[in-house]
Amino acid sequence: MSKNSVFVYSDAFQTYKFHDRHPFNQLRVKLTYDLLQTLGALHDSQIVAPRLATDEELALVHDTDYIEAVKKAGRGQLPEEVALNYGLGTEDTPIFPNMHEASALLVGGTLTAVDYVLSGKAEHALSLGGGLHHGFRGKASGFCIYNDSTYQIFTYIHGHTSGFCIYNDSSVAIKYMQEKYGVRVLYVDTDAHHGDGVQWTFYDDPNVCTFSIHETGRYLFPGTGNVNERGQGKGYGYSFNIPVDAFTEDESWLAAYTEALIEIADFFRPDVILTQNGVDAHYYDPLTHLCTTMRIYREIPKIAHQIAHQYCNGRWIAVGGGGYDIWRVVPRAWALLWLEMTEQSDISGRLPEEWVARWQPHAPVSLPLEWDDPENLYSPIPRKAEITEKNAQTVMKALHPIRSNKQRLNL
Repeated sequence: MSKNSVFVYSDAFQTYKFHDRHPFNQLRVKLTYDLLQTLGALHDSQIVAPRLATDEELALVHDTDYIEAVKKAGRGQLPEEVALNYGLGTEDTPIFPNMHEASALLVGGTLTAVDYVLSGKAEHALSLGGGLHHGFRGKASGFCIYNDSTYQIFTYIHGHTSGFCIYNDSSVAIKYMQEKYGVRVLYVDTDAHHGDGVQWTFYDDPNVCTFSIHETGRYLFPGTGNVNERGQGKGYGYSFNIPVDAFTEDESWLAAYTEALIEIADFFRPDVILTQNGVDAHYYDPLTHLCTTMRIYREIPKIAHQIAHQYCNGRWIAVGGGGYDIWRVVPRAWALLWLEMTEQSDISGRLPEEWVARWQPHAPVSLPLEWDDPENLYSPIPRKAEITEKNAQTVMKALHPIRSNKQRLNL
């Protein structure tokens, strides 16, 4: 087992909580932590505590007046009309006590992971409290409707937002890496929702390459992430998007991810890789329309791990992200991420009975008993061939600039 990885964790991650009915629930981080500890795959020597991000660090990406607004909101001192101008107090990002401190801790967790890797204390670092990729410079991100038939129709047509983002920890972390360590960063986002906040932050920066593979925005928040969003100015050609079709399954998703990431990494040749590991592409996830299984969550970190060692001297920082089936999907998928990071990924068979017994009384659904999903998880998808072909064409369009440039150089 590799001992050169750290797991950033604190029970205080649970303080980032909008309300009991909100789909964003950080209990998923604790469930993952407990699963790994029960398995004997996470040791006290590998756990490091997160720190609070400072206001100066948050201001690398966020406006200072927005940061002050978040502080006031968490103290109950921000008028409703002002809060709404900042995207706060909506149904998606409701105000909760001490929201600045809770949010700054998530950002600080990601920065803790950055410092461990880029100072040479560890090759790899994982902070599952982070991965909130939708926040913008002066506004929280997201929208959703929660009640009655309107909610049912809206969710069916558009899906939910995975916004729920007050501070964008990934964007702050990348700016921090640039300023403190002077590195070129490859950002890889496998959340089912487009990593819009990170993309737009670095859209004109040639030293940050963003790659997001996500469900097409035709049906899903935030509606961006089209294949022709390639960057602007000096950053043109450093933004890559693969919007896969709704109901995409494992084989097509993995083919797109693998082909694209290998070619993008070879094109950009980063100093460090930062992966956002949203796990809401799973069939069970209630907020998206994809049909993947636990199989892709074995392969996603495996390829990222290879890229880290091939181009970055092993420097790999990983964060969490979306994932709204916190009982059946997130703990298994995120545990597999850590197991790959620490070279323990050959696990299969049954989950620890002790973990299942401890958490089943709290779960509204039957917990899975095994690491992998059954073969018959869902009914056959009628449009499988059409979806697969469409996704393959999307990959060709996304990678066309890289391939055409290679052809010119060969000539």
